[in-house]
Amino acid sequence: MSKAYDNAKELSYINYIAGNNSLNFTATVIGNGAPIADVTAGVYANGAFAQANAAFSSANNVAPQIAPAFLQANAAFIKANSGVQYDANTASTGYLAVPIGNTAQRPASAANGVIRYNTTLGRLEGYMPGGGWLNILSDSYSVEYLIVAGGAGGGGVYSGGGGGAGGLLTATGFTVVPNQLYTVTVGGGGAISSTNLQGNDGSNSAFGTGLTAFGGGGGGCSSGPQTGRPGGSGGGAERGGVPGGTPFPAAGTGISGQGYPGGLGYDGVALCTAGGGGGGAGGAGSDSPRVASAQNNAGPGGVGLEWYGTFYAGGGGGGNDQGTTAATGGNGGGGNGGVLNTVGTAGATNRGGGGGGASNSQQGTAGGSGIVIIRYLGTQRGTGGTVTTSGGYTIHTFTGSGSFTA
Repeated sequence: MSKAYDNAKELSYINYIAGNNSLNFTATVIGNGAPIADVTAGVYANGAFAQANAAFSSANNVAPQIAPAFLQANAAFIKANSGVQYDANTASTGYLAVPIGNTAQRPASAANGVIRYNTTLGRLEGYMPGGGWLNILSDSYSVEYLIVAGGAGGGGVYSGGGGGAGGLLTATGFTVVPNQLYTVTVGGGGAISSTNLQGNDGSNSAFGTGLTAFGGGGGGCSSGPQTGRPGGSGGGAERGGVPGGTPFPAAGTGISGQGYPGGLGYDGVALCTAGGGGGGAGGAGSDSPRVASAQNNAGPGGVGLEWYGTFYAGGGGGGNDQGTTAATGGNGGGGNGGVLNTVGTAGATNRGGGGGGASNSQQGTAGGSGIVIIRYLGTQRGTGGTVTTSGGYTIHTFTGSGSFTA
């Protein structure tokens, strides 16, 4: 009998037992010279399969007990690593992350008390039942500002008073909120007046809400009201008295914290008059010297204020109908007064200077327009105006109305 036949016959003694999922070898010696090793191997194989079956059954029996413990451990791991902890103190020195999005991405139906960071407004905000979305904490920063209103025009005809400078406001440490828009208004200078009228007032300048610099007051005029008008800085008076007499208190008053009053004009002999200077942001306009002669000198305009190397808001000089010396405008864009039949000079553009007063039968001059400047330390964060840099500062300059977005 061949070996192939022996093997085939030996295989016939291998039985699969479905009841215990095992293979069974019948330990019967095969004749005709079949090796005893075949039988011995079968016996050992039966033993090995029995052990494997026992281990498999044991594992299946234990698995239902292991599964709940595994699921519980897995849930604990997820909770520990999710960063979400409720009703518990924590010793973590890390962070608590909140949702981040712009205003348009706010939840349509927010629950009371929810918190998120708004990238449009640059703030941590929460939803409240009465107030809706309210600010919790803003990513604000500080700026400095200069706000100068438009200067007034000088008074017309026969030694008009100088125009008052535009009011001036400045401060440091003003807080702005990122992405918030602040309206900027730049006031125009007072227009040229008729020959027989007071100077025209300047217009207001403003930054945001509640920060308003008031336009300068117009200079007085001999044929119209002689008094200078009040304003950010007051206009100078024209005559305010009788020939050779004491002048009346007719100059325009300034606004506290923004500018000073104008000076008083004077009537000399033979109706030779001289106007008072317009007030400036840094000082009052000067009175006419009141010399009882045919050539009274007019009063110079009040000085302006310096802001980072540049003077702003100087008052206009008074006009002089007979004298030979023109009254100078205040440092800060104030115009010079007219002298004899010469027209005075206008206030400087974007400096808020007052215009010079008129001399003989001349029109008064125009006031200078205002300006708004915002500056802060570091690289550019806001937009609006003309942007420049100097000395580590970013500077936004507005020579016309617009808006500043922080």
